[in-house]
Amino acid sequence: MTHSSKRWLYATWLVPIAGFAVLHALNLRADFPNHSPWYMDWAKYTDEGWYGNAAIRAHLFGNWYLPGDFNPAPAVPVWPFLEWILFFFTGVTIQAARGLAIAFLFANLLLSYLLLRARGPRWMGLLAVTLLVSSPFLYCFSRLAILEPMLTTLTLAALNLAIRLPRLRRPLWASAWIGLLFTLMMLTKTTAAFLLPALGWAMVLPLWQNRRAAVRCALAAAGVFAVTFGLWMTLVVSLGLFPDYKYLFFVNKYDKPPEFYWPLISFWWSFHGGLWVDSILIPLAGVVVLGAVLAGTLRFRRDTWGRRLLLDPVFGASVLAVAGYILFMTYQNHPQPRYFAVVAFFSFFLVAQGAEALLRQAAQPGQDRMRRLSTRLLGWGVVGLAAMAAAINGAWTLNYAAHPEYTFVNAAERLTHFIDTHPNGKRLLVSISGDQITLVTHLPTLCDDFGTPTRSMPDLVSKLAYYQPGWYATWNDLDPGTIEDLHSRFSLEQVASFRAFDDSDRNILVLFKLHPLPGGRVRIPGDQNLQVPLPGDKFDIPVE
Repeated sequence: MTHSSKRWLYATWLVPIAGFAVLHALNLRADFPNHSPWYMDWAKYTDEGWYGNAAIRAHLFGNWYLPGDFNPAPAVPVWPFLEWILFFFTGVTIQAARGLAIAFLFANLLLSYLLLRARGPRWMGLLAVTLLVSSPFLYCFSRLAILEPMLTTLTLAALNLAIRLPRLRRPLWASAWIGLLFTLMMLTKTTAAFLLPALGWAMVLPLWQNRRAAVRCALAAAGVFAVTFGLWMTLVVSLGLFPDYKYLFFVNKYDKPPEFYWPLISFWWSFHGGLWVDSILIPLAGVVVLGAVLAGTLRFRRDTWGRRLLLDPVFGASVLAVAGYILFMTYQNHPQPRYFAVVAFFSFFLVAQGAEALLRQAAQPGQDRMRRLSTRLLGWGVVGLAAMAAAINGAWTLNYAAHPEYTFVNAAERLTHFIDTHPNGKRLLVSISGDQITLVTHLPTLCDDFGTPTRSMPDLVSKLAYYQPGWYATWNDLDPGTIEDLHSRFSLEQVASFRAFDDSDRNILVLFKLHPLPGGRVRIPGDQNLQVPLPGDKFDIPVE
């Protein structure tokens, strides 16, 4: 094929890539698509508000910190800081927050191409970007204002620097930037710690023949990380925010199964969860890795495509990134679909690199004809399966893009309108989705489920006493623990309900008026059973 023909082919290929990329930026106010395989993910009705609440509160209410409530910014400050800057120009809107996430998606597509282009031909990078941009899984989660898109950007930026260290004039300075990027990764999402082996592999492997340079670069990166992260932690402690920092880890600690072999159970759950991303490409990535290990370690094939892949810094980093995140989910014992947004990127890299390595091996002279033919067939088989997956996924993504839904944002607006037209004490709502509602309608809210305990507000009961909210909202039913806390000072009157989303456990947002007990009476939990409907309550949803 002539050089001119290749240019036209690549230019043509870029058209659908650009088209699908643009689809991600349309209708940003629309909800997470209903009736998807990932309907149960909590992020669609909590995380966008939670992790941006510092920026939202600062602009709307003049103070980013709400004592006794969920304040994750001390642990993960980078995202809310960027939102805080953005909101000066856009105002506080869910479209602006999601637009920031889309900007990181676009950066991720470019950085993914640059990363793979540094290790192979142009078509390999474009194949990976095609798989990324056509993925319905990434379409759904990249359009949420959550932490994963930005974490991916910082990781890819660090990896792009790491694999280029031998070619740079000042590798120590680049290593220092890698250390700073890792600090930003850790302050974007603490699960970045599980990506450190991937980053370390990408740094050290290209420099392995010059061990002294490898050690110096590693020390430079580690030193900058230690200093910058240490400075942040010093600031957090000095401002008295360390309890909020620790609380993020507390709320993300989940119960483990009683069996002594629970890690195996959790590992299978996390490993199998990769199928949430793609039922074709994820198994294909696994086959590529397994094939590379076998082909690269069998003695009589040490010069094959498998060995070259295993010694490729991007391939190895991708394997370690996937393994690291699966290890995190295994340890946590609570995989959620959104966690796999990071896994998806590196899994698709493995597919593209595997296809390229097989086809390159088949083109090498001096091989047995049958072996070359079989290798070529394997390579084209990987390309064919990837193309089939991209076609199926592209149609799926187009369907989501063509049918935007607005159930939650409409429910949030209707709920806020009801509160504004039916005054009841303080205009303050308590809800697990409170910060999400604040992002949409600017209604002041508290979180009933999470909140950093303080000396004056050690629990929800004391938080309710301090803030005296007038309203409460829940999904579908009442939690016994929450209703017990509410009953300490209030009776509940169910006044409205709003349909939203598609999860059968969370598809009706129910609004209650909170009526203070007569004479300012306070019930003491434990003196009587407060987890059941009591005189003065008016509601018909179950307590369970």
